[in-house]
Amino acid sequence: MTDREIVASGGCQCGAVRYALYAAPEGSVCHCRMCQKATGGLFAALAKLAKADLVWTRGAPASFRSSGAAFRDFCAQCGTPLAFRYLDAPHMEVTIGSLDHPERVPVIQNFGVERRLPSVADLAPGRLPDKTTAAIASATRDLSSRQHPDFDTAPDWRPPA
Repeated sequence: MTDREIVASGGCQCGAVRYALYAAPEGSVCHCRMCQKATGGLFAALAKLAKADLVWTRGAPASFRSSGAAFRDFCAQCGTPLAFRYLDAPHMEVTIGSLDHPERVPVIQNFGVERRLPSVADLAPGRLPDKTTAAIASATRDLSSRQHPDFDTAPDWRPPA
């Protein structure tokens, strides 16, 4: 490892892959079609940092070469999108949602805006009705989390049965 200070950490939903960041990342949103497909969402929320400032601390991600210029890293066990990296750049991005504290990475710019979906504007507070998870829960649904917690755990951690 290194004696540098960890400033953020994150990982996949199942806990098989974890990472540490040694610099504060810069948040952005990419609306390009590749990012929409890679995340299965309206856009990708990404946090940019130097490649040298990321260390995989548990497991290793699988990779998909999504274009001639870039790879997308993900957990092979649970499918969580984890990172995007250009082959020829000194920086990369981790997915903001995979960070243990995504609220600490403000989004400061948009990319790929030519493919921004019109419904993204409706996400602004007050534009659509808001409901909490508890408000949509059903007495017959088990909503207890089986995902890895938002902090590092012992290597033998397993989700509750």
